Amino acid sequence: MKTYGLIGYRLGYSFSKGFFQNKFEKEGLTNREYLNFELDQIDDFPAIFQTNDHIAGLNCTIPYKQAIIPFLDEIDEQAAEVGAVNTIKIIHDNNQIKLKGYNTDCYGFEHSILPMLTTKHQKALILGTGGASKAIKYVLNKHKIDFISATTKNELAPNELSYHQIDERILKEHLIIINATPLGTYPKVDNCPAIPYEFLTSDHVLYDLVYNPEETLFMKKGKSKGAATKNGLEMLHLQAEKAWKIWKE
Repeated sequence: MKTYGLIGYRLGYSFSKGFFQNKFEKEGLTNREYLNFELDQIDDFPAIFQTNDHIAGLNCTIPYKQAIIPFLDEIDEQAAEVGAVNTIKIIHDNNQIKLKGYNTDCYGFEHSILPMLTTKHQKALILGTGGASKAIKYVLNKHKIDFISATTKNELAPNELSYHQIDERILKEHLIIINATPLGTYPKVDNCPAIPYEFLTSDHVLYDLVYNPEETLFMKKGKSKGAATKNGLEMLHLQAEKAWKIWKE
């Protein structure tokens, strides 16, 4: 039996667990299982190997995508540049294990949003500055798309602005708007980022990392102005498939 799993905090419903259990069943992989490893603190991470010696791969979710890095033996170049890990390959060698970290969020986001963009989409507004925004910034930099980030913090870092500074001019310049906050996630479906939606147009692309509900209030407000919209479900599927490929290599 090979075990795969997800490490995180208070996981509740797990997209990853459902996705991989369904994948194993469809592909007839009866000798595979996927477990949730809920960790109250990241220091509990090494203990999961004491009770399960056939772990072959792990996914890592918030709030540990950065905190997991010191526990790894090696980190992929892309993950190092992003500064976050969401996939861990476990390499077994002579009764020793080696842990290598990757970031497949970049792959998922890149291949999900690029088909929506045209030559007019040169600047992006990222809503949120937390861990979820790291992969987004990496992809935007890779494709030479300028961006600014909206934050609720009092002290602004370079390339950041407060939500109250987002006006018609900002939205006219930034035709890509990405929600990298949890606002609008079920069950609080009546929430959405505080931006002036009245200034959105059919030239805008609104991308929401939230995938439950299928259409968030953020997306509905954009769609009412003719904007193209997409949720984060395709990104999740793509990053999961990329993780599976890494584990099998």
